[in-house]
Amino acid sequence: MPVQASQGNQTGSELSRGRGVGLGLALVSAVAFGGSGVAAKPLIEAGLDPLHVVWLRVAGAALVMLPVAWRHRGLLLRRPALLLGFGLLAVAGVQAFYFASISRIPVGVALLVEYLAPALVLGWVRFVQRRPVTRAAAVGVVLAVGGLACVVEVWAGLSFDAVGLLLALGAACCQVGYFVLSDQGSDAGDDAPDPLGVIAYGLLIGAVVLTVVARPWGMDWSVLAGNARMDGTAVPAWALLAWIVLLATVVAYVTGVLSVRRLSPQVAGVVACLEAVIATVLAWVLLGEHLSAPQIIGGAVVLAGAFIAQSSAPTKPPEGPTAGGRPGAEERLSSTGTAV
Repeated sequence: MPVQASQGNQTGSELSRGRGVGLGLALVSAVAFGGSGVAAKPLIEAGLDPLHVVWLRVAGAALVMLPVAWRHRGLLLRRPALLLGFGLLAVAGVQAFYFASISRIPVGVALLVEYLAPALVLGWVRFVQRRPVTRAAAVGVVLAVGGLACVVEVWAGLSFDAVGLLLALGAACCQVGYFVLSDQGSDAGDDAPDPLGVIAYGLLIGAVVLTVVARPWGMDWSVLAGNARMDGTAVPAWALLAWIVLLATVVAYVTGVLSVRRLSPQVAGVVACLEAVIATVLAWVLLGEHLSAPQIIGGAVVLAGAFIAQSSAPTKPPEGPTAGGRPGAEERLSSTGTAV
């Protein structure tokens, strides 16, 4: 009996430690993703086109993840449609719309609009898939829309650039596409695609698509050899690019995936919602983008609505047990969608 009790305590300690590591990784992912706009905006203001910044980010990350793609090369034959959709929407679409939006509106506002995506997913579930949605989910949608109205200050005649807001909404819609595609990729049981492989090929496909759209051969490469300014402070452009590629893309995606292996999809998704808050704070500190009190309150309401909507959404149970009690691969893939 004492031996069994000791083993039980050890197992409980290991589970608690694993959960703590998972939460830490999820926070690192949120911070990394949240810093993408802060590092990208100075490059855009220095003369780079937003699409060129997106291409540099995705192409650089794709090169870093190339060994992972080679390891999972079988996915090209097994899941070509999933990989294509993931690359077009989750990588190219989200990044292009988001970076284009922050060239016209504050980083925090762009992210808050983008974080309407969890609420929009519920609209897809209710009206397209015709599955029931809880009352709490509907309340979350109403809160998110009301908070957005405060963020854009509709009473002031839409003080923010309308095109910038539409671009941010486009990023949110692409995130919805990501969630839907991830859900379709989770129905294969033990044959579910590895999320790291999907991310690697998503980056590669996104880089190819963005090469055609952004036409980087016309980019002003000299900007990368100079300095960009962050709220008046000169920063080497190459350092900002390294930040975007290594931290805000590779580290953000990898730590996000690893965190979900140790947490439930709901917990990891809720922690990921901190990305918008982190981005707003970083933009305030590093870029001097100050928001008014109603906008801050509205942002908090948007996050609250997204949190309620996401946490009330039903999740699929794993198809079968996995080693160490971790979620199955299908769960992991369907919950790694916090990618800017």
